[in-house]
Amino acid sequence: MTRRLLILSASMGAGHDQVAAELARRLGAEGADVEIIDVLHLLPFRLGVALRRSYHWMIKRAPWLYEVIYQVFFLAKRAPSVSPLTGLMAARLSRELARRPPVEVVSTFHLAAQVAGRLRRRGRLRAPSTVLITDFAVHRLWLHPGNDRVLTLNPAARASIAAATGLPAFTCAPVVAPAFRDRTAEPGDRLVLVSSGSWGVGRLAETARVLAGSGYTPVVLCGRDARLRRTLAGSGAGVVLGWRDDMPGLMAAACALVDNGAGLTCVEAFAAGLPVIIYRPIAGHGRDCALAMARAGVAGYARDAAALLDALDRLRDERPRVALASALFASAPAEAVLISAPGGRPAPEATARAESCPE
Repeated sequence: MTRRLLILSASMGAGHDQVAAELARRLGAEGADVEIIDVLHLLPFRLGVALRRSYHWMIKRAPWLYEVIYQVFFLAKRAPSVSPLTGLMAARLSRELARRPPVEVVSTFHLAAQVAGRLRRRGRLRAPSTVLITDFAVHRLWLHPGNDRVLTLNPAARASIAAATGLPAFTCAPVVAPAFRDRTAEPGDRLVLVSSGSWGVGRLAETARVLAGSGYTPVVLCGRDARLRRTLAGSGAGVVLGWRDDMPGLMAAACALVDNGAGLTCVEAFAAGLPVIIYRPIAGHGRDCALAMARAGVAGYARDAAALLDALDRLRDERPRVALASALFASAPAEAVLISAPGGRPAPEATARAESCPE
């Protein structure tokens, strides 16, 4: 009988959805029937669209405001409840679960983990619930104890995840497309990819000027921000590109990646064996993920332009970091963990509660 799995993601940027899509492809190749639901679509009155737009605006125009929200809601031990949002999502998701019950639910976004954990704890989700943390740093909204287990790509995070939730935590290999592991082209000595995620966040023009002024050829990835692409193209700031589907080829041709999101693009570079230097990370989770990557030794963290250029000028010294980053892929693939050891415990009674539950 075909196993039906449900993956919960969110269109906040592109990374969570890309991980969900690649995981679905792998599980489908193993014979599973996989459905992906964007939890933002579960919100009524287009609230999901409003949430995405407000986050987009903050991260680009008012990063200080996002930093405040991140500190209060994502990190503080006595953070305000997020139950109004998750409650709205949970009501719609309950109907979807009744329509087509899965044998397991996998969350690739923190609000999805909150919704699944809430339903599981209240006995309204009978299937096991696994959280696949796509970030290198882990904040509290990933860690709802109502879920059954947690998968993380950062081996150093396992112990703290288990301590915070009481759940089994496992390390799995980062979920990226297999094309990134095929590095057959010779990288250019001075070609540097400059990435800012799908939304083109950050001071890309300044970064490109710093690189170009030191003899490097910046290839600036503007994501889906067409206005940013036009602006940078007119400034002569190296090679300027929009959203690309040929990232494996671009990474194979580059000598390094300069990134400010510390998200999926960095992980793809790890897979490609491309040195990663994080420069001017975005607020909130971007900065924390950058610091976590630096502590793990898988990426460099340049705090100013001089440090950025110094790191690029000493790329031979980045080989130990590249080796550590490549070693992340020695862990079991996420799909193997899901298929070989299905998560699960008896669905808790609706009365069960935990004081630590961030509902």
